Amino acid sequence: MFPVRQPWLCKALGCYDCCIRCIGAVPYPSLVATLLCYAGMALFCGCGHEALTQTEVLVETYFARNVQDFAVMASFIKYFQYVIYGLASFFFLYGILLLAEGFYTTSAVKQTFGEFRSTQCGRCLSLTFIIVTYILAFIWLAVFAFTAIPVFFLFNMEQTCHTINILAETTPSINQHGWICMDARQYGLLPWNAMPGKACGMSLASICKSSEFYVTYDLYIAAFAGAGITLLALFVYMIATTYNYAVLRFLGRKGIR
Repeated sequence: MFPVRQPWLCKALGCYDCCIRCIGAVPYPSLVATLLCYAGMALFCGCGHEALTQTEVLVETYFARNVQDFAVMASFIKYFQYVIYGLASFFFLYGILLLAEGFYTTSAVKQTFGEFRSTQCGRCLSLTFIIVTYILAFIWLAVFAFTAIPVFFLFNMEQTCHTINILAETTPSINQHGWICMDARQYGLLPWNAMPGKACGMSLASICKSSEFYVTYDLYIAAFAGAGITLLALFVYMIATTYNYAVLRFLGRKGIR
């Protein structure tokens, strides 16, 4: 039906066939996981870094009068911010490696590039990535749970602020409700001998009206969401690398080296 003997048409069909082969060699699960990983780490690292800075300002302004009371927390925030820098760099490089491994295994499985086949070294490398990804997923599951702690603390604080706002509308003086407090020492942010360590009544109401509190709350929620997206990306990586390794093993048993 087509004049395939014409050179220009054969060349066009050859380019089309090459494009189809290249598209077929793209590891879409690994690509999606890489995009999720980068998006999650951008949220976690960027918002988490800024949220820690805002937390230090809030504690220093409203919950601690002595510098020594929050010195340990300030040091922890400083070191954890350095950890965030390291996490961003590590996951950036690891995402590139996993994506490259996905391209390799997909090409080997589909035998896209002529004599390119899976080798024992390639299968060993894929197994190494599987083990490392599983370990990272379990570690990041703990990070995801740890990220929920400040969200839980600020959620309780936001609910207390809501209660104070209701009482402020129904009573002539907020000082009558000085028993409504938020204690930062209960969440391990400050030592038990820190003064005042908690905010009550008018002091708590002033925190609730500040924009820094709601900005910090939103930043921690975004960091929590970023940790969840990164965890999802690791799960997708686990599924993709495990499947690719299983297929490579199958090809190896069939004698395709």
